[in-house]
Amino acid sequence: MGYRVAVVGATGNVGREILAILEELNFPVEKMHAIASRKSKGVEVSFGDRTIKCEDIEQFDFSSVDLVLMSAGGAVSREWSEKIGKAGPIVIDNSSAFRQDPDVPLIVPEVNPDDAKLARKKNIVANPNCSTAQLVVALKPLHDAAKIKRVVVSTYQSVSGAGKEGMDELWNQTKAIYGLGDATPKKFPKQIAFNVIPYIGSFRDDGYTDEEAKMWEETHKMLDPSIKLTVTCVRVPVFVGHSEAVTVEFDRPIAPDEAREILREAPGVQVIDKQEHDGYITPVDAAGEHAVYVSRIRKDPTVEHGLSFWVVSDNLRKGAALNAVQIAQLLDETGVITPSSGYRTLTV
Repeated sequence: MGYRVAVVGATGNVGREILAILEELNFPVEKMHAIASRKSKGVEVSFGDRTIKCEDIEQFDFSSVDLVLMSAGGAVSREWSEKIGKAGPIVIDNSSAFRQDPDVPLIVPEVNPDDAKLARKKNIVANPNCSTAQLVVALKPLHDAAKIKRVVVSTYQSVSGAGKEGMDELWNQTKAIYGLGDATPKKFPKQIAFNVIPYIGSFRDDGYTDEEAKMWEETHKMLDPSIKLTVTCVRVPVFVGHSEAVTVEFDRPIAPDEAREILREAPGVQVIDKQEHDGYITPVDAAGEHAVYVSRIRKDPTVEHGLSFWVVSDNLRKGAALNAVQIAQLLDETGVITPSSGYRTLTV
């Protein structure tokens, strides 16, 4: 017995990862539906040891399920999420469509689990931007210990954050450059192979990009609106895994050793921090893992109470699919959702 679940966008990178993680974490699923656009109807995807065929979103009866995990992009979410919510199930939306809606909680379970009680306002819960998710998991325990005043972040974001097209472009450009082929950019504004691009999203009037703005807006909503945050988002030629160079100013002194101990005890965080070649984490190390890794914790001598550190996580997992499934677990454990079969997890 368990939940009747639909994954919308089941053929995409994140959709397939959601299906895998639901199985990995033994989320109680009674019936699984893979939902996609009409052109993908009948396409087969894996769920555990089973293969299921995608159903057409236009024809699917969403009142027949308890929970919908939406990962089909902002346009699809804006068209469908509220309609689905009104039909009964809770929607966990992986796009940016509802993140700043005051009636929609934006949740990272390690950071603001109490906001789960707001999920029934619209029957929608928003999943944060991939770079924000790993950042706030690292900031939350430090903020609890010594209030954060200001954060400076530079991201190093993998091409999988731009979907399958982004990963294909890096692969194809790399082959083209080695083989003297055509490396003309198609998905990204400039060549991504052997290059970095200090631009993700679209420019705003203030010179920042909307990807950068998402990070401070979402941090303010989930953690503390008083934290000052400035961000530079950069696309790098890495297939999976986002990295962030983070500098934090606190309202009291906090030594690197104290920060290490705080983070070692924090949920969802692993500290790998030694001054040797295997004493820090890279995106290759984090790929396929659940944790948010923190390395290179050190004092920032340019401010009164400052630390700098390095944060790495698999953006398809904690940055997207894993966090969505963890939200589903949170909703189940707190009784916000209950399956029509009557089953409910007893572990809280």
